[in-house]
Amino acid sequence: MIRSLLVISAADLVQDLYLKEIRNYKAPPLKASDPEGHVQKFSAPKPPQSPEDGDIAQDLKDYEDQQVELEGQAATGDGGAPEENWFEDEPDDEGAPAAH
Repeated sequence: MIRSLLVISAADLVQDLYLKEIRNYKAPPLKASDPEGHVQKFSAPKPPQSPEDGDIAQDLKDYEDQQVELEGQAATGDGGAPEENWFEDEPDDEGAPAAH
Protein backbone atom coordinates (compact mmCIF):
# COMPACT_ATOMS: atom_id res chain seq x y z
CA MET A 1 0.00 0.00 0.00
CA ILE A 2 2.88 2.32 0.73
CA ARG A 3 4.34 1.52 -2.69
CA SER A 4 1.16 2.55 -4.50
CA LEU A 5 1.11 5.87 -2.61
CA LEU A 6 4.73 6.53 -3.60
CA VAL A 7 3.99 5.76 -7.28
CA ILE A 8 0.94 8.04 -7.25
CA SER A 9 2.82 10.88 -5.56
CA ALA A 10 5.75 10.48 -7.99
CA ALA A 11 3.37 10.63 -10.97
CA ASP A 12 1.76 13.76 -9.54
CA LEU A 13 5.20 15.32 -9.01
CA VAL A 14 6.19 14.70 -12.66
CA GLN A 15 2.85 16.00 -13.89
CA ASP A 16 3.14 19.11 -11.74
CA LEU A 17 6.66 19.83 -13.02
CA TYR A 18 5.51 19.34 -16.63
CA LEU A 19 2.51 21.65 -16.25
CA LYS A 20 4.66 24.27 -14.50
CA GLU A 21 7.15 24.29 -17.40
CA ILE A 22 4.35 24.55 -19.99
CA ARG A 23 2.78 27.49 -18.18
CA ASN A 24 6.13 29.31 -17.94
CA TYR A 25 6.99 28.84 -21.65
CA LYS A 26 6.96 32.04 -23.67
CA ALA A 27 6.98 31.74 -27.46
CA PRO A 28 9.57 33.94 -29.15
CA PRO A 29 7.99 36.98 -30.81
CA LEU A 30 7.66 36.91 -34.60
CA LYS A 31 9.50 39.50 -36.64
CA ALA A 32 8.32 40.90 -39.94
CA SER A 33 11.44 39.53 -41.66
CA ASP A 34 11.02 35.92 -40.44
CA PRO A 35 9.15 34.48 -43.49
CA GLU A 36 11.43 36.14 -46.08
CA GLY A 37 13.81 33.21 -46.48
CA HIS A 38 11.06 30.59 -46.48
CA VAL A 39 8.49 32.03 -48.89
CA GLN A 40 9.01 32.77 -52.58
CA LYS A 41 7.79 35.99 -54.12
CA PHE A 42 4.73 35.54 -56.35
CA SER A 43 5.03 36.41 -60.01
CA ALA A 44 2.08 35.89 -62.34
CA PRO A 45 2.75 33.44 -65.20
CA LYS A 46 3.03 34.69 -68.76
CA PRO A 47 -0.37 34.55 -70.50
CA PRO A 48 -0.63 31.89 -73.23
CA GLN A 49 -0.35 32.87 -76.86
CA SER A 50 -3.70 33.35 -78.55
CA PRO A 51 -4.46 30.81 -81.28
CA GLU A 52 -5.76 33.68 -83.40
CA ASP A 53 -2.23 35.00 -83.91
CA GLY A 54 -1.61 32.54 -86.76
CA ASP A 55 -2.77 32.82 -90.37
CA ILE A 56 -6.20 31.22 -90.05
CA ALA A 57 -7.22 31.88 -93.65
CA GLN A 58 -4.15 30.10 -95.01
CA ASP A 59 -4.62 27.18 -92.60
CA LEU A 60 -8.25 26.81 -93.68
CA LYS A 61 -7.28 26.86 -97.36
CA ASP A 62 -4.59 24.21 -96.77
CA TYR A 63 -7.16 22.03 -94.99
CA GLU A 64 -9.68 22.35 -97.80
CA ASP A 65 -7.01 21.54 -100.43
CA GLN A 66 -5.96 18.28 -98.75
CA GLN A 67 -6.61 15.06 -100.63
CA VAL A 68 -9.17 12.83 -99.00
CA GLU A 69 -7.81 9.35 -98.31
CA LEU A 70 -10.40 6.61 -98.47
CA GLU A 71 -9.82 3.13 -97.11
CA GLY A 72 -9.35 0.55 -99.86
CA GLN A 73 -8.05 3.05 -102.42
CA ALA A 74 -4.38 3.50 -103.14
CA ALA A 75 -3.46 7.12 -102.47
CA THR A 76 -0.58 7.29 -104.96
CA GLY A 77 -1.25 4.12 -106.98
CA ASP A 78 1.54 2.10 -105.29
CA GLY A 79 -0.66 -0.97 -105.00
CA GLY A 80 0.67 -1.97 -101.61
CA ALA A 81 0.14 -5.27 -99.86
CA PRO A 82 -3.44 -6.45 -99.48
CA GLU A 83 -4.77 -6.15 -95.95
CA GLU A 84 -5.10 -9.30 -93.91
CA ASN A 85 -8.52 -10.34 -92.77
CA TRP A 86 -8.08 -10.52 -89.00
CA PHE A 87 -11.57 -11.88 -88.48
CA GLU A 88 -11.03 -14.95 -90.60
CA ASP A 89 -12.03 -18.20 -88.88
CA GLU A 90 -9.21 -20.63 -88.23
CA PRO A 91 -9.84 -24.27 -89.16
CA ASP A 92 -10.75 -26.40 -86.15
CA ASP A 93 -8.98 -29.66 -85.51
CA GLU A 94 -12.02 -31.74 -84.62
CA GLY A 95 -10.24 -35.08 -85.11
CA ALA A 96 -7.43 -34.33 -82.61
CA PRO A 97 -8.11 -35.09 -78.94
CA ALA A 98 -8.15 -32.13 -76.56
CA ALA A 99 -5.00 -31.89 -74.42
CA HIS A 100 -6.35 -30.52 -71.16
